[in-house]
Amino acid sequence: MVNAGDMNGSGNLMDFLDEPFPDVGTYEDFHTIDWLREKSRDTDRHRKITSKSKESIWEFIKSLLDAWSGWVVMLLIGLLAGTLAGVIDLAVDWMTDLKEGVCLSAFWYSHEQCCWTSNETTFDDRDKCPQWQKWSELLVGQSEGASAYILNYFLYIMWALCFAFLAVSLVRVFAPYACGSGIPEIKTILSGFIIRGYLGKWTLLIKTVTLVLVVSSGLSLGKEGPLVHVACCCGNFFSSLFSKYSKNEGKRREVLSAAAAAGVSVAFGAPIGGVLFSLEEVSYYFPLKTLWRSFFAALVAAFTLRSINPFGNSRLVLFYVEYHTPWYMAELFPFILLGVFGGLWGTLFIRCNIAWCRRRKTTRLGKYPVLEVIVITAITAIIAYPNPYTRRSTSELISELFNDCGALESSQLCDYINDPNMTRPVDDIPDRPAGPGVYSAMWQLALALVFKIVITIFTFGMKIPSGLFIPSMAVGAMAGRMVGIGVEQLAYHHHDWIIFRNWCRPGADCVTPGLYAMVGAAACLGGVTRMTVSLVVIMFELTGGLEYIVPLMAAAVTSKWVADAFGKEGIYEAHIHLNGYPFLDVKDEFTHRTLATDVMRPRRGEAPLSVLTQDSMTVEDVETLIKETDYNGFPVVVSKDSERLIGFAQRRELILAIKNARQRQDGVVSNSIVYFTEDPPELPPNSPHPLKLRRILNLSPFTVTDHTPMETVVDIFRKLGLRQCLVTRSGRLLGIITKKDVLRHMAQMANQDPESIMFN
Repeated sequence: MVNAGDMNGSGNLMDFLDEPFPDVGTYEDFHTIDWLREKSRDTDRHRKITSKSKESIWEFIKSLLDAWSGWVVMLLIGLLAGTLAGVIDLAVDWMTDLKEGVCLSAFWYSHEQCCWTSNETTFDDRDKCPQWQKWSELLVGQSEGASAYILNYFLYIMWALCFAFLAVSLVRVFAPYACGSGIPEIKTILSGFIIRGYLGKWTLLIKTVTLVLVVSSGLSLGKEGPLVHVACCCGNFFSSLFSKYSKNEGKRREVLSAAAAAGVSVAFGAPIGGVLFSLEEVSYYFPLKTLWRSFFAALVAAFTLRSINPFGNSRLVLFYVEYHTPWYMAELFPFILLGVFGGLWGTLFIRCNIAWCRRRKTTRLGKYPVLEVIVITAITAIIAYPNPYTRRSTSELISELFNDCGALESSQLCDYINDPNMTRPVDDIPDRPAGPGVYSAMWQLALALVFKIVITIFTFGMKIPSGLFIPSMAVGAMAGRMVGIGVEQLAYHHHDWIIFRNWCRPGADCVTPGLYAMVGAAACLGGVTRMTVSLVVIMFELTGGLEYIVPLMAAAVTSKWVADAFGKEGIYEAHIHLNGYPFLDVKDEFTHRTLATDVMRPRRGEAPLSVLTQDSMTVEDVETLIKETDYNGFPVVVSKDSERLIGFAQRRELILAIKNARQRQDGVVSNSIVYFTEDPPELPPNSPHPLKLRRILNLSPFTVTDHTPMETVVDIFRKLGLRQCLVTRSGRLLGIITKKDVLRHMAQMANQDPESIMFN
């Protein structure tokens, strides 16, 4: 270090910040990152590596490793996400069946696996085998009768309560961030917001374990949304192992976008749908390079899941279907009606769920999360058990609703009357009127539909992992199957009507009710999430029904139009706004004719803007300013009189720089002058050592004039990912606009509460 006398004379000052110090360039919790700065830092890092690679072989190898690190991270994410998804699927199968009985030959086998290994299973009674015993058979030796039913009923409820209680306790004690779907927070994080611990190792572990417990408990929720959160936790873990990603928040978000694609890939067995989901629904910044890497991560994850083969059918898809009849143009009308139903259900669900979640936040209800989970689980189990369609797991229910009725189907939904003696014109094959099983299945499905619609509103948003994809699909599949059976019976009894005459000859197999279930599922999922392209691709990858893309597209578009007519927000955006996260949605349009001067701070009558001067403030002055205000940064001006803008200094970096200077630089005291210029100011002899902080100064802060339309300002914030921008007139500083100011102004213009935006 040079002494103060040398300093004042020659100006050969060493800026101690030439060596980076710990934590510089990092962000505080619940703050937004500066995308432009992260991009610039990555460009500098890349330039340095490229220039060094020409110096030696070792540096060249290091540059190659740096270039390949992105692909290595994707490989690791795909492997871990696929493995975790396979383990979750296997564990959910076993624990769901555990509520009803146990396998005597190997207690870790699910019902299906237990009866696969049995040599005494007949085709007609494929679900019954001596090795699998219901709890009543095991405990009291009875499988039929009232006492057996009551005992099985009681134990079903007890197991459900036990699983739910364990899940909510683990979340509360070890990882509060493991609750919910995770997608609203992932969207916010990908837009540049910092939520420390949300993608941590504890969250990953607890979310994986509790996801198995809550799905097995029979609650009306799915594992698909939370699997995106789990995959993003994997992405965050592996990116922390590589300095290229761990030290740059912008680059880290590229990895997380790809991880979200891998999450959907393993959730549905839909790798291409996963990439499109990440692009359409989750990601904020999605360069072409991220598209390739997402594709690779989704591929590896799907391949890993396929190797584990959790469904035991050697297929990746969850609900494989094989329909034998094509669809006809006249069927587009019921498909569009299902789209309308999906849009209406989406609107109803979002409004009711947000109202309930807001009530939970603002009343005493929010203080008892464990009690809430226990009560909802008890109600769900008590009502679900008597109805065979709600007792089984939701995935099994959807699978049955999607199925076509073949000759070997034993489901009630396939109980049609086959009468070989029925007389019809010679060229006809026997028709299939609905039998008593179909009619009883219809009213059971109607009750199940009402129950699912109501209970899902209260379940989503509790303090446990809860996905929305599967419950939404179940609601649509039930409605669709009922519509499908209705159209099928109408075509059978009235085949001479003009709409059926052209394509539905008497005795022909014209209508496939399973297809209607599939279209209904897509419509309801679209109504809730407002997905379109990715939804259709996920649906045909999920079912293998590539031929039925047009009905799926018609239903998805209709449901989005109908739902958008009542409100533009999907469920994830609604939850983002409920939590007050600073998310600037690309889909939102700002059409009001306000100017930057209407939004900037300080407003008329407010205290003047807190600024730093380039060479006239002491360390004590800067520390006092930091202590008395809670701003994230301060504009630096030439002087308080001229207010000519020099740059912008971040609060966190000022604090760290002064703290490090006091520790590492001799002579820095409270009345040392702080300067941001290249050369030190002229100081009187024997004055204390000045402190140069030019290195932390952003010399090119984004500025707009006071007459810039807010429409342009909103666009700039959205496309460049700014934290703040300064407002000037002829180079003089007038004020500042932060992301929070922009969001509050947009809320105000939309007649919403601006105070709901809590973070910057």
